[in-house]
Amino acid sequence: MSLSKMLLVRLFIILIILLILPVGCGKGIVAPETPVAVKEQIENKPGVVEKSPVTALPEGKGTPVLKATVIYVVDGDTVHVRLENGRKEKVRFIGVDTPESTRVVELYGKEAATYTRKELTGKTVYLELDVAQRDKYGRLLAYVWLIPPRENSKTEVQKAMFNATLLLVGLAQVMTVPPNVKYADMFVEFQKEAREAEKGLWETIKAPVPAPISNTASPEIKYIGNSNSQKFHRPDCQWAQKIAPRNRVEFGRREDAIKAGYQPCKTCKP
Repeated sequence: MSLSKMLLVRLFIILIILLILPVGCGKGIVAPETPVAVKEQIENKPGVVEKSPVTALPEGKGTPVLKATVIYVVDGDTVHVRLENGRKEKVRFIGVDTPESTRVVELYGKEAATYTRKELTGKTVYLELDVAQRDKYGRLLAYVWLIPPRENSKTEVQKAMFNATLLLVGLAQVMTVPPNVKYADMFVEFQKEAREAEKGLWETIKAPVPAPISNTASPEIKYIGNSNSQKFHRPDCQWAQKIAPRNRVEFGRREDAIKAGYQPCKTCKP
C-alpha cells in the first residue's frame, strides 16, 4: 500500500473516532443526583439552632418540663425565673395559694414569702406544665420541682415538689383551678396532714392576753394593735377589722400603744 493510501486510511479512522467519541461520553458513567435533603442543607446553610429549654419526661410520662433558675421571689407562690434559652418568665405555682405579703400583708404572708425566698432563690428548678400553661395575667403556670421528676408518685411529690412542700409545712392552702388538676387529690391530702398537725396556718388560734387597760381611760375608747405589723388602729378602721385574733392587742390609751412600740396607722390616724 502506498504511503498516500495509508495516510488516507489513518485520517478516515481518526474521523470515525471523532464522530463516535461524543456519543460514547453521553452514554458513559453518570454521577448520581444529589439527594434533595442534602441539597436543601447545602442551599439553606442553617445557622446556630437555639437550644430548646424542654426536658422530656422519661417514657413519655407527664407534660414538658422546663429547666430554669429562680432569679427573684415575689411572694410565697410567685417567682421570676430564667429559662435555659435565656428567656425570663414570671411563674405562678399551680394548685396552691399562700397568704398575701405584698400590697396587703395577711397572716403568715411574710413567713411564706421568706420561706420561698430562702428555699428557691438562685436555685435550679424544673417547671412541670399542665393543660393550661398560662393564666389571664400571662404568668407561666407550673409545678416547681427541685429535681427532675421521674415517677410522679406521691412519695416523689412529697419529697421534691415545692408546691407540695408549701402545703405540708402549712404555709399554703389548696387552690384548684381546672383544667390543671393533675396533683389535686394529693394536694388535698397534704393540706389535711398539715391541718391535723396544726402547722403554720392551721396552728390552733389561742385567745390573746389583752394588754392592761388604764383605770383613767374611757371604757369606750380603745386602740387595736397588730402584734405582727406593730401598728395600732382605731376600732372602726378597716385594717383593725382584718387583724387575726392571735395578733390582736387592745390598748386603753394611745400613749400605751406608743410606749409598747406600736406605730399609728396611716389610714385611720389614731
